[in-house]
Amino acid sequence: MFRRAVRSFLAIVMLMTGAVVGTVATAGTAHADGCYTWTRTLSQGASGADVTQLQIRLGGYPGYGSVLAVDGSFGPATTAALKRFQSAYGLAADGVAGTNTYNKLYALQDDDCTPVHFSYSELNRCNSTWSGGAVSASAAKANALRTMWKLEAMRHALGDQPIAVTSGFRSYACNDAVGGASSSRHLYGDGADLGAGPHSLCTLAKQARYHGFRGILGPGYPGHNDHTHLDHRSSQYWSAPTCGI
Repeated sequence: MFRRAVRSFLAIVMLMTGAVVGTVATAGTAHADGCYTWTRTLSQGASGADVTQLQIRLGGYPGYGSVLAVDGSFGPATTAALKRFQSAYGLAADGVAGTNTYNKLYALQDDDCTPVHFSYSELNRCNSTWSGGAVSASAAKANALRTMWKLEAMRHALGDQPIAVTSGFRSYACNDAVGGASSSRHLYGDGADLGAGPHSLCTLAKQARYHGFRGILGPGYPGHNDHTHLDHRSSQYWSAPTCGI
């Protein structure tokens, strides 16, 4: 909270400075963010690393049964996802990423780029290095970050009540220790098991269908009556028979 307060103070100072000297800043530059600062307005047809960063944060807004590609190309799917994000937070849903959109994203992320309600430590209780899984440590950590942004969107859609992650990344050793499947998505860093809390396991499984998860396993699927599992496998597979999925 302190870091976000400091960033908000700096943003006010920068805006006041711009007003005094009469400069006009490119959209996004009025806010110096500890994680990532966008420096231009983005809309359909744009491409680049800044589009990639935007897509990571919009990953939870692809629409029912869809997945937003993180490819650095601002196409119709990114426009639609952005409109859903803007609408979810009460912004003008114009599909154009400018100052208001960026300021909302800045408020939603910590300096390590994780969304404010989730953390790397929450997505990795196995080790501190993210190593020993099916992909490189950097890939596993990047996959976990994308999962967290999807969970942030899901959390907001469910009334901003907490979502408990009970298991995230696992090395092969950690996966074997808990009896995980040999091909578990936890080994890739994009798997997350959710426990019941403010929401039932079925509510979590049903809501996940709107937030970019190709894999959804929940109550009624063997071994999943006490948690809902979400992941980003290569093709869609949803099974939570007790929940009607």
